[in-house]
Amino acid sequence: MLDVRENKPLSKTYQVVRDASTRLCAPLERDDYQVQSADFVSPPKWHLAHTTWFYETFLLKAEKRGYEAFHPAFSYLFNSYYETVGKFHARPQRGILSRPTLDEVRRYRAHVDAHMREWLGSATPSERSLQVLEVGLQHEVQHQELLLMDIKHILATNPLKPKYREDLKTAHSNSVAPMEFQAFNGGLHTVGYSGNGFCYDNEKPLHTAYLEPFAIASRLVTNGEYLKFIEDGGYERPELWLSDGWDVVRAARWDSPAYWSQDERRWWLMTLGGVKEVDPNEPVCHVSFYEADAFARWAKKRLPTEVEWEVAARAHPIEGNFLESDYLHPTPMSVDSNKSNQFFGDVWEWTLSPYTPYPGYVPYEGALGEYNGKFMCNQFVLRGGACVTPQSHTRYSYRNFYHPGMRWQFSGFRLANS
Repeated sequence: MLDVRENKPLSKTYQVVRDASTRLCAPLERDDYQVQSADFVSPPKWHLAHTTWFYETFLLKAEKRGYEAFHPAFSYLFNSYYETVGKFHARPQRGILSRPTLDEVRRYRAHVDAHMREWLGSATPSERSLQVLEVGLQHEVQHQELLLMDIKHILATNPLKPKYREDLKTAHSNSVAPMEFQAFNGGLHTVGYSGNGFCYDNEKPLHTAYLEPFAIASRLVTNGEYLKFIEDGGYERPELWLSDGWDVVRAARWDSPAYWSQDERRWWLMTLGGVKEVDPNEPVCHVSFYEADAFARWAKKRLPTEVEWEVAARAHPIEGNFLESDYLHPTPMSVDSNKSNQFFGDVWEWTLSPYTPYPGYVPYEGALGEYNGKFMCNQFVLRGGACVTPQSHTRYSYRNFYHPGMRWQFSGFRLANS
């Protein structure tokens, strides 16, 4: 886990994170950096600039004596949503920004990095500055995952279906572990973050929650199981769907997960390694909350709540198929594999829980209070990390969140029972 309070040079920790963003973009062609394939997708060039804007805005301008901004307009162009910082360029219009050029964005990163290294090497940051730096580093790691999500969407909307990388690892299994349900006692359980390292404000405070007895699946739902739902008319049966979800299915004409297509009764899906045939043993991925919930109803089960998920996950180590595994795609859980029941890695897992504050929640002070708190409405919690999430960024208490109709993120699900 990243922690700027460790006994290592702050500038080194900072540069490790910055270099990772550059490496993720290295396989791209120059033209790829500019594309915005949907309103909710950001061009790779924007990601590189926005993460730089964070350090310039919240640290250099505030802490480094005599610092002059690289460009006066960048505070407007690359602010994402911080109302308390100032106005910002509309998200759906990020793709029309042919200027600044990619080269200028790279010069912007180099400028800010040089000043950050100088400041970190010569100053003694206050506890408040260390907290902001930690949030900034974690924020960039989040954007590294977003980069891969957006790159996949950008390439998938191209009729040529280009590959992000030719050399990604692949995994295949001729079998899948049987789905079993582990029972847990009801009663009072302690949930939330309890460690001494970094966590986001939405993971605190540690608190007690009451649960009825429940059971949770030993693995994720697979493509093969989801295909049975499709073949049984799952996308054509309104009785399986929440009302809002059924409206989305009809409006968007969904008939399968995102990135799936059918050709002569064979199913194919787009990956960061190009198009491949759907593997029935892989965890199903790129489904919305609505789809996960409909499948659970079809299977006569339900999704777990986030508290149930956390209680069950704490029995397993944080191991699995993460970014470091270099698949960048979910992998099967075979009969003879030990993947901690897939609680971590592979796909973010939808839960039944709306994204709301914990009892006693206190947001960050100042503008950083907008980081999580203002999104606690009309979204659902996902847990566990995915195949594009760094393992160091994963915690038992980590709460991801998306609107229920979104599915460009690497999201799947497991079943639960009362």
